Amino acid sequence: MPIQRGYRQACGVARGLDIVGERWSLLVVRELLLGPKRFTDLQQALPHASPNALSDRLRELTDAGVLRRRQLPPPGNTRVYELTTWGRGLEPIVVALGTWALAAPPTAEQRFVSADSAMLSIRSFYVPTPQQPSVALRIELRDHGPAGVFGVHLTSAGADIAHEPPEQPDAALATTTDALLTAFGSDDLAGLAAAGAAIIGDPEAVRRLVAGVRIPAA
Repeated sequence: MPIQRGYRQACGVARGLDIVGERWSLLVVRELLLGPKRFTDLQQALPHASPNALSDRLRELTDAGVLRRRQLPPPGNTRVYELTTWGRGLEPIVVALGTWALAAPPTAEQRFVSADSAMLSIRSFYVPTPQQPSVALRIELRDHGPAGVFGVHLTSAGADIAHEPPEQPDAALATTTDALLTAFGSDDLAGLAAAGAAIIGDPEAVRRLVAGVRIPAA
């Protein structure tokens, strides 16, 4: 990163901000925590970032060793960006920053929630019950199109999230991002039903999912 944009301090905070302190940098990291993405996928998840700004951040983060660019094998045969092992070490920092910021109510402009951001809420804040049986769910966030389809695997250790849905899920939930976020922490699926959500399969698996996500109070 150009020295004129740096803090020129040796402490770890300043050095870290020299790497990920530019606008959009940490949101790029957030979008890659669940797996690699194409440039167009990142544009969809960060709709207010200009193509030039996004290209700059990707180049800078790649040069710094936070990201790498990789060619997927056939039939995908496309280039994607993914976090390096060092870059993945930013996950607890990103989660901690997001948790800390819950104390600041969102403004009227802060309405958009990316699909991966919603799924990271599940991975970060799902509280399993002891010895609970494992269940697999297919989650479709209708307002995000193909990018909003995920696989969620709930176990006694927590929640695993993947971009690929399970072939034979115990339940499938199709809903909007807002309806899902609003349902977190509730034992009642009535809110999801009122929002037009569709549940196929075992509703208890869906109830366990939404009830188990305990977003910290502001």
